[in-house]
Amino acid sequence: MNKESAQPKGSVAFPEGFGWGTATASYQIEGAVTAGGRKSSIWDTFSHTAAKIRDGSNGDRACDHYHRYLEDVDLLAGLGAPYYRFSLAWPRIQPDGVGKANQEGLDFYKRLVEALLVRGITPWVTLYHWDLPQRLQDQGGWPSREVAYRLADYAEIAFKALSGQVDHWTTLNEPICSSLLSYAQGEHAPGHRDPLEAIRAAHHLLLGHGLALERWRHEQRDGHQFGITINLEPIVCAGPDEADRDAARRVDGITNRLFLDPVLKGQYPSDVISDLAPLTDFGHVFEGDLEVIRQPLDMFGLNYYHRNWITAGDPRSDRFSPGTIRVGSADSVVVDPGLPTTALDWPIDPGGLTGVLTWLAETYRMPPIWITESGSAWNDRVDGDGAVHDSDRIAYLDAHLRAARAAIDAGVDLRGYFVWTSTDNFEWALGESARFGLIYLDYETQRRIPKDSYRWFRDVVARNGLAD
Repeated sequence: MNKESAQPKGSVAFPEGFGWGTATASYQIEGAVTAGGRKSSIWDTFSHTAAKIRDGSNGDRACDHYHRYLEDVDLLAGLGAPYYRFSLAWPRIQPDGVGKANQEGLDFYKRLVEALLVRGITPWVTLYHWDLPQRLQDQGGWPSREVAYRLADYAEIAFKALSGQVDHWTTLNEPICSSLLSYAQGEHAPGHRDPLEAIRAAHHLLLGHGLALERWRHEQRDGHQFGITINLEPIVCAGPDEADRDAARRVDGITNRLFLDPVLKGQYPSDVISDLAPLTDFGHVFEGDLEVIRQPLDMFGLNYYHRNWITAGDPRSDRFSPGTIRVGSADSVVVDPGLPTTALDWPIDPGGLTGVLTWLAETYRMPPIWITESGSAWNDRVDGDGAVHDSDRIAYLDAHLRAARAAIDAGVDLRGYFVWTSTDNFEWALGESARFGLIYLDYETQRRIPKDSYRWFRDVVARNGLAD
């Protein structure tokens, strides 16, 4: 995962019919956490726990999208982008994670979908974007196999309600975050720090993905497309020694191939199984599970933000120490590559996007790929003229779109690019302190202000490409 590509200069055109869009997630934007029969999710609990959210905020209000969705859809229509990717809130549709559907919750999403379609926007549904009903967590959460079957039941409810008007369906968003980041590192809800729980959670999320696909395939009609979204952090070995190369291999295995190989090959990587042998014998993987997980996909969603540069750490340290997403590689070290960074100190690394796209196409038998998230956080502010001048975000998107076009030129079947995100929102453990949106949100007044990047992206969509 280390291929580079020089960025093209000048104007850049994308293939006819290229899919432009933006992406959001339910807990990050909806607010209204007790409205319409919704009950608590793990993120409601987590965000109300002291010292878990950087700025002490929570998602109780967020963007108040539940009440202001028509205003938000009008702003989306102003972009002219043909797609809008959003997630359903499991505790709004099935408040306890079991039993019959909550009709008020389904009706909200029906109204949202109808509003999008009226304005010529194609809805793209993500079934699960991390808001597990709290009752299911109380019963064991994702480390429990039973939750995979509950996800399948929820998938069937949502699909029966919305599939008449929604063609594009994604099962999971970023399963590494709802497993390793949530159960091993503890940075996301429910905030556990147990590496074994995390590995089991990862498998049960993927099993839930496969079970959901089975339900959807049983009910599908012509035009439906099903997929999954996985975030990848390509790994670069940043040292000269064999120990450095081994550390990079291990980190790549646990953060990337642990999720890719079951979905695309129907197996766990043999080296990852060996790496994790001191922790687990993979007895939580039952006969037939991998056949369920590996099913044909109509599309593959890639979320990309940057690469990670890795070296070996102290060989005396415990590779399975809790508190890191790199389960079995806690001894590895992330090295600063010396690149420019965003406001979150994330490297700005468009070459890594070209590299990971070409690596995927060469390594796996890929369905069409969509970039379902790409974006950056900056310290945006409203200037004296009442506008938000976010030139850094424009430069970031321009560079990453050029990187995407370079991958297409290299033969990658890339079908679309969704910006993260449409509106500033509740950015998980970062709270309201990280602004990724094309639209500025005044959290106190809920006023929406389109940024310069909103108008820039509108022009990109209109010309289907980049200007000089």
